[in-house]
Amino acid sequence: MLDLTDFSRNPEGGEFGEYGTLLVRYGKAKKGSPPKRRSVLTVWRWTPGTIEEWISEVRPGMRHSPSRALWPSERGPRIGVQRLDSRFAAYREAVGLDPALEFHSLRRSYITHLIEDGHDPLLVQQQVGHARASNTAIYTCVSSDFRTRSLRRFLDATIEAALRPGRTS
Repeated sequence: MLDLTDFSRNPEGGEFGEYGTLLVRYGKAKKGSPPKRRSVLTVWRWTPGTIEEWISEVRPGMRHSPSRALWPSERGPRIGVQRLDSRFAAYREAVGLDPALEFHSLRRSYITHLIEDGHDPLLVQQQVGHARASNTAIYTCVSSDFRTRSLRRFLDATIEAALRPGRTS
């Protein structure tokens, strides 16, 4: 349900230009509540160029490009979730990826990459619209390399502190 007008500048992230913030107007709601609105901040430098290329070069060639939908469909004003799921499954099968992967797996990847890139867990939680950190933790699947690097940093800091001159027990 994203529209072209849902992007705006982030005053603290001028390097992202017009694509510094994305307004999510139809986020998942709690039972009996209206859709949850939130702003998602751009965090990766490659994002604005990718969005700009889609908007200026690819999207205009689509039949329904006059609509305000960010992702128009060739058959209607917007691409639906079922279509995204089916195309993802077709591509997954074509390249031989694990059948357990689904379109929603991209959300897990986004969360995991933010955590592995060192972003504050509270920022990550807010980016994805979770009320509780425990929900975000369910989506986080850090790699064994990340766990090894994290452990190494912790051990190095602990050893350095233990060997520091003037340390008293």
